[in-house]
Amino acid sequence: MTSTESPLFELRNVSLTYRARPVLRGLRWRVNPGEQWAVLGPNGAGKTVLASIISGEQAHFSGHCDRSDALSTQGTAYVGFERARSLIARERKLDVSEFNSDATDRGTTVADLLPHPADTAACDAWIQRLEMAPFLNRGLRYISTGQMRKALLASAILSHPGLLILDSPLDGLDASSRDILAAALEQLLQTDQPVLLLAREMDDIPQHCSHVLVLDRGRIVAAGARTTLLDDPAVRQIMQPATAPLRALPPLAKRSTTPDADSDLIRLRGVGVSYGNARILHDVNWTFAVGDHCCVAGPNGCGKTTLLGLITGDNHKAYGQDVSLFGRQRGSGESVWDIKQQFGQVDTQLQLTFSRGMRVIEVVTSGFFDSVGLFDDWSDRQREHALAWLAALGLTPLAPEPFDALSFGMQRMVLLARAMVKSPRILVLDEPTLGLDGVHRRLFLRALEHIVAASDTQLLFVSHSPGALPACINQYLHFVPAEPGFTVRCEPAL
Repeated sequence: MTSTESPLFELRNVSLTYRARPVLRGLRWRVNPGEQWAVLGPNGAGKTVLASIISGEQAHFSGHCDRSDALSTQGTAYVGFERARSLIARERKLDVSEFNSDATDRGTTVADLLPHPADTAACDAWIQRLEMAPFLNRGLRYISTGQMRKALLASAILSHPGLLILDSPLDGLDASSRDILAAALEQLLQTDQPVLLLAREMDDIPQHCSHVLVLDRGRIVAAGARTTLLDDPAVRQIMQPATAPLRALPPLAKRSTTPDADSDLIRLRGVGVSYGNARILHDVNWTFAVGDHCCVAGPNGCGKTTLLGLITGDNHKAYGQDVSLFGRQRGSGESVWDIKQQFGQVDTQLQLTFSRGMRVIEVVTSGFFDSVGLFDDWSDRQREHALAWLAALGLTPLAPEPFDALSFGMQRMVLLARAMVKSPRILVLDEPTLGLDGVHRRLFLRALEHIVAASDTQLLFVSHSPGALPACINQYLHFVPAEPGFTVRCEPAL
């Protein structure tokens, strides 16, 4: 490869400022044909913004981004949570279920999302490789985070873009799917398809990425061959810094009633869920008692989020079934808001629903009202309590910032503060460390341990990563195939 060969793209002194805050600073970077690059950096480094400039989606920057004719002609394809966010927002806007006789609207399906290439064999091969056949005909609003990631990846690859940008492609996948996708990525990196991978961890960089660029707080720290750069002490210092201590938590609200030590907070007996002819859950029996902290585990699409919706009031399928919450049968006169008052939630779907421009302090304060937005007046006391939670998690500087301007991982930290402002009886965490770098993952888990030690809040923790769990977990709820659908097996932690 000669230095005179035309690059795939080249950045010349690129900078970007968002609402008076520098995001990228004087970037100079050249990517040549035949090179496969990874951009490595912690949360907030500027990786996603950089990708948006390269793809042409972001035009408000200074400097120059020169693209090859091939890249300009074929364009880029982006696989990440921003893409998922826009698709889900579009599906909600077009939802017409309230006008249909059966009150359902499948909307755009996974099959609809896939292009229709001339080479149908290639399409079939990727569907098989990513094990997508079981959910091909499901609407995008009704698939799991991991299934959405597979669908977006297949759609992007089959469009044969000039550059394929993958933002943390293994996030949100169960262990089996991670292995499948990791193998597929290694194969893809050995083809002539140019790939740009965005990563938060050094271990997430595939072997066949030839080069790595390290980004930190909008600046290029290092760039070069993968084989030498990952051993650079300066890079390790950026990616593995010392963890700052947590601040004291705000006072937790006192409850009007205290559950009896012998009572069950959640009890399900013989519960099943079906959508049309598709059975999701079958004969589910589970008891969550005072003092339990449960890890909910199972493969992508097994019904974990469906189960959570049954107990948090988000899924109407609980009515008419043997579902008891806090000693009271579902459907015995309680309102959805009575139920939601007992729960705090951190999950991807909630994260994708906040409107653009909403400030972090407003997002956290909305936790008092269980709303996705602020539609009621909030008191000075509520604001002070919200600020105290931001301070406890080291997020004080973010209070006036737009929520949508934060990295995906930092948004997760903000949602934890939002969930805790009302001192919930149960904290429901659906893949809560998804999108967090190693530093923020450790902070998040330590914060959960602190919450558990200082309050009677109990955890329901959904995770595909057994190693990334708080130490307080004392119960496991495993999803197992039931033919059809899935059931659960409950056992104590060892």
